[in-house]
Amino acid sequence: MSEIKFSPQEKAQLVDKLQRYFDRELEQELGQFDAEFLLDFVSKEFGSFYYNRGLYDAQHIISDRVEQISEAIYELEKPVN
Repeated sequence: MSEIKFSPQEKAQLVDKLQRYFDRELEQELGQFDAEFLLDFVSKEFGSFYYNRGLYDAQHIISDRVEQISEAIYELEKPVN
């Protein structure tokens, strides 16, 4: 798996969310640098778990769709003598 990278806009949004969370839930100020450092750490250490979960979820959806298509094709079959 390649390294998880965010666009500057995405990173700014995530950093902002971290800062607001720390302020609201922990009543602690989290500076820009610390928030970026924390985001990099979380991405590196936990990102693979979320990435893999997304792949499993996508695989499940695709499997369900393939099964539905197979059933639809079976219904289209014509009887043979």
